[in-house]
Amino acid sequence: MSKAKEAILRKIKTALADVSKEQASADISRDYRKHGSLSHEQTIELFAERVAEYKAVVQRIGKNDLQDEIAKSCKQEQVQKLVVPEGFPAGWLPDELTLWHDDRKNDSLSNEKLDQSDGVITTCVQAVAQTGTTILDAGPGQGRRAVTLVPDYHLCIVREAQIVELLPEAIRQLEEMIKAKQSPITMFSGPSATSDIELSRVEGVHGPRRLEVLIVSDS
Repeated sequence: MSKAKEAILRKIKTALADVSKEQASADISRDYRKHGSLSHEQTIELFAERVAEYKAVVQRIGKNDLQDEIAKSCKQEQVQKLVVPEGFPAGWLPDELTLWHDDRKNDSLSNEKLDQSDGVITTCVQAVAQTGTTILDAGPGQGRRAVTLVPDYHLCIVREAQIVELLPEAIRQLEEMIKAKQSPITMFSGPSATSDIELSRVEGVHGPRRLEVLIVSDS
């Protein structure tokens, strides 16, 4: 055990010295909302609204328009070299782009190569309306974590059926899958941004500066 870890544990033990065993084992109140009350359409509208509040571009489209809208978005963002994670539906991809496929088993792109791309396109596993959060679990079409952290532009496809109102609802649906696969979970709400002590906003420090979300209808 490192000296730093020993010091942290020692401080915790000191802080808890006056806490009784009964207090330490007391049940934690979990009376927060676990089920949403909005209709499905209201939930989708709330998600779109919250995503836009985080300075992301968001559109609602029909599934038959998906390929055309992806092409339009890439053209508008001047994307030519597009990173495509393993398992992303090939039929959604426009023909005019240069596609860099990332295969985790055989041909993973280096961080340097990812940095030379114009952007990445992914699907997602879940989305949360209340917080405008999109969730990735490294499943088909989502890729490993570096694929969505290094490129400057991220185009994410979210199906309406994947949107829930509250975070506890999303966690409950993902819980068994997380336990079974032990997949890394990435959650993001808007483009990457941080602020220093003087509240100067800097974008793109921990991920893409530009995020676009296409919400695709179920019908």
